[in-house]
Amino acid sequence: MRSDGRQAPLIRPMLAPDRPGIAAIVEGVGNFNRPEIACALELVDLALGDSKDYRVLVAQDFEEGIVAYACWGPTPLTRGTYDLYWIATRPDAQGRGCARALLERIETLVREEEGRLLVAETSSRESYADTVRFYRRRGFEEASRIRDFYDVGDDRILFLKYLAR
Repeated sequence: MRSDGRQAPLIRPMLAPDRPGIAAIVEGVGNFNRPEIACALELVDLALGDSKDYRVLVAQDFEEGIVAYACWGPTPLTRGTYDLYWIATRPDAQGRGCARALLERIETLVREEEGRLLVAETSSRESYADTVRFYRRRGFEEASRIRDFYDVGDDRILFLKYLAR
């Protein structure tokens, strides 16, 4: 039980019936454009199939259903490096620690597979300021910034978190 009296969300692997809830999150956060939404849902669909490259966890609130999700997987052609592809929380559930709980579980799973490095990429747009702060608070360090990568004035920021050296 949390300090606000609410039960902490259950962090668990995604199941096929979770897809509509994940789609609602991706479409509802307001940061993602149509191609980004399509890409996020394509990875969800691959994870629902036989793919070992994409894995998805959800945060399930017992009263509200799926309130957050994260997609990650091993980075091709590396040893021990993993990409955090997507992490998103429904706007009305932000600030409850769901993304933090998802990230902590991912870090545990990556360590169990002898992973050593977690990589996250994000945008420099002002609408991503909370995302940048989230990564920094969770111990990620900015490793690179490519100016005007996504668009003029929209840099690509690459964050790294070393889980083992």
